[in-house]
Amino acid sequence: MCEHAEEQAVITDEQIIDLYWQRDEKAIQKTDQKYGKILFRIAYNILHDPLDCEECRNDTYLGVWRAIPPTRPVAFPAFITQIMRNIAINRYKERQSQKRVPSELTISMEELSDALHSDDSFDAGYEAQEVGRIVSDYVRGLSKRQRYIFIDRFYFAEPVETTAAALSISVPTVYRELDRIKQGLKKHLEKNGVFV
Repeated sequence: MCEHAEEQAVITDEQIIDLYWQRDEKAIQKTDQKYGKILFRIAYNILHDPLDCEECRNDTYLGVWRAIPPTRPVAFPAFITQIMRNIAINRYKERQSQKRVPSELTISMEELSDALHSDDSFDAGYEAQEVGRIVSDYVRGLSKRQRYIFIDRFYFAEPVETTAAALSISVPTVYRELDRIKQGLKKHLEKNGVFV
């Protein structure tokens, strides 16, 4: 009874990371228990295929296993979701080359293209890391609701309807907020010397 209760206890991210450092395979099990659903959701928003999502989730666990050690992530959820997102986007690109069904990722990136797009002068003038810092600064300055909308749409590639339901607001309100956010981002980029 005591052993079962111990297994049901919530494990901290630091404890999970310690399991990875000890090369204990329970690390993967604990990661799946705590973050498996969110990882699946990220992949599903990009791929819309449960089998591909399962494969991406398993590839994510392998990627985390290979990365820890030597890496000791400060923000474990951000670390693993970034790995999942990269894997799912790579799978999406493979699918696109085979002309399979587009995903929410395509739609959300098209929405953002007015604020961020690439051309020769843009690539020559700024490295991706610097632009990422500028965008991060902008996002940190948004209201809590706008930040949630931005991250939900452009990082997690959530459908607008899902974001609206999560915030108990209408779909048109989310679209209006997205327009304001994109216009603000464009102005912020221009203020920092990035012209799109």
